[in-house]
Amino acid sequence: MKRILFVCHGNICRSPMAEFVMKKMVADAGIADQFEIASAATSTEEIGNPVYPPARRKLAEHGISCEGKTARQITRRDYEHYDYIVAMDINNLRNLQRMLGEDKLHKISLLLNYTDHPRDVADPWYTGNFDATWKDVNDGCKGLLEKIRQDWKI
Repeated sequence: MKRILFVCHGNICRSPMAEFVMKKMVADAGIADQFEIASAATSTEEIGNPVYPPARRKLAEHGISCEGKTARQITRRDYEHYDYIVAMDINNLRNLQRMLGEDKLHKISLLLNYTDHPRDVADPWYTGNFDATWKDVNDGCKGLLEKIRQDWKI
């Protein structure tokens, strides 16, 4: 079982979008039973809140439900549990390093580093552009899934 945890600042936009996009990708590929996929925040600001309505709508446009998802904060125990801890931007990455300590097992990465255009995932909280975030999340999840499938012969 491969375990993936997507992380952003509040866990109400980008990381839940990545969580549910990746869940759909592995389900569509017929390999969902080989994955555990979740998301979390680096901050406490949104704990317990549902996915931000525009993010929910963007997922729904593509036939993806995120019903029941509420924001939670990453813990040190998550580092032990997950194989991949995937941040949406460099600020999330810095916060993860501060919160979790040294990444001795090389589990922490940036989502768009799995593409040919490494950079931060567009943050719709500030831009309002959920289309750009959708594209970034899809590109990153495709690249990450391809890497996992190659590495683990799935």
